[in-house]
Amino acid sequence: TNWRNVLMLNTNFLGLELKNPVIVAAGPWNRDGESLKQSIASGAGAVVTESIVSDTVLDVRPRIACDENGVQNIRLYSDIQIEGWEREMSIAKSNGGVVIASVSAHTPSEIAYLASKMEKFGADAIEISVSNPMWESLEIMASHADVVYDMTKEVVSNVKIPVIVKLSQNTTNISKVAKAVKAAGGSGVSAINTVRGILGVDIEKAQPVLSTYGGISGQYIKPLGLASVATIAQTVDIPICGIGGIRDAKGAIEYMMMGASVVQVGTAVMTEGRGIIGEILAQMENWLYTHGLSSIDKVKNKALENLKSFDEMKIEPAVSTVQGVPCTEECDKCIVSCLYGAISRNGTIINVDETKCTGCGLCTFMCPIKKLKLAW
Repeated sequence: TNWRNVLMLNTNFLGLELKNPVIVAAGPWNRDGESLKQSIASGAGAVVTESIVSDTVLDVRPRIACDENGVQNIRLYSDIQIEGWEREMSIAKSNGGVVIASVSAHTPSEIAYLASKMEKFGADAIEISVSNPMWESLEIMASHADVVYDMTKEVVSNVKIPVIVKLSQNTTNISKVAKAVKAAGGSGVSAINTVRGILGVDIEKAQPVLSTYGGISGQYIKPLGLASVATIAQTVDIPICGIGGIRDAKGAIEYMMMGASVVQVGTAVMTEGRGIIGEILAQMENWLYTHGLSSIDKVKNKALENLKSFDEMKIEPAVSTVQGVPCTEECDKCIVSCLYGAISRNGTIINVDETKCTGCGLCTFMCPIKKLKLAW
C-alpha cells in the first residue's frame, strides 16, 4: 500500500484534519518557504516553521554539534524578518499542506503581533515558543504559569486559528503551566522543547564542543519528553503534541500511548534527512496492521492506563527466573550487574539464588537474549 493514502493514520488535531500524526518540528530544517515545502513533500501531516521573532539575530559559527545520541544546537531563531514571511508562506503552501507558525517574543503584545501577521500570511495554527535554553530570561518565563497565561491569552484573543504552546521541561510544575494554557484559551500544548545542556568536552583541548550552553535534543531527552507528556495527560484535559527523541514509529507510538495525539520529529530529520518521515509512517502503518488496529487513535493513552504513582506500586514477591534460551557465549552481563550477588554460572547454565534475589529487574534488561524474566 502507499502510506500517503492510508486512512488508518488520519488524525484530527485541534480541528485540523491531518493525513497522519507525524509533524516536522520547528528548527533550521524549516527555516524558509522552500525548506518547509520539502518537509511537506516528505509526507508529514504538518510542518512547523522555525521560530519567528521581531528582531532577527546573526548566527554564531559553529552552532550545531552532535553525537550518536543527540544534538546541541545554539541557533536561536529564524533569520527572516516577519514581513519576509509573507513570501515564504506562499512558497511553503504552494502545493498545499498544513503549516504551523512558531513565534517567540518577550511580551504578550509582541507575540500577538507576530501571530496575527502569520495568520494573515496563511498559517493554519500558531505554536508559541515560550522557552529558550540559551536565553535565561525566556527559560525562566516558561516556568511562570501567569506569564504563559498572559502570552497565550493575548495571542488567542488576536487570532482565529488554533494556538499551541510549546512547553519547557525545565519547570518545577509542567501541569500548572499546561493548566494556564488551557485557562487562557489555548487549543493544545507541545512538550517538550530542547533541554539546556552541554553535549561534551574535548579533554585534549579543554574545550566544550560548543562554546556556550545550548538546547539538547534527540535520544538524550526522550525519557524527559515521555514523562512530561504523561504528566500533562494525567492532570490536564488538553490535546498534546509529543516531542523529544523520536526517530522511528516505536518512539512515536510510545508518545501516543503516553497521551499525545500527534508527535513532532526534528533532530532525526536533521541527522537522517527528510526520508525518515516516510520510514516512520510506513513502520507505523505496518505496526497497526500487524496488531489488527484500524486507526492510530486506538493507541492513544494505552500505556497511560498502566502508569501508576509510586504509592500505588505493588510489593510482590517477584524474583528473576531463567528461561530456556541458550546463553550468549562469554556473556556475563547478568552476573556482573547483579547488585545482590544472586546470579551465578555453571558452565552454560545460569543459576539464580532466590534467597538473594530481590526482584529489582535489572538483569532482565541487561541480558541481550532476554533469558531472564521476573516471575513469582
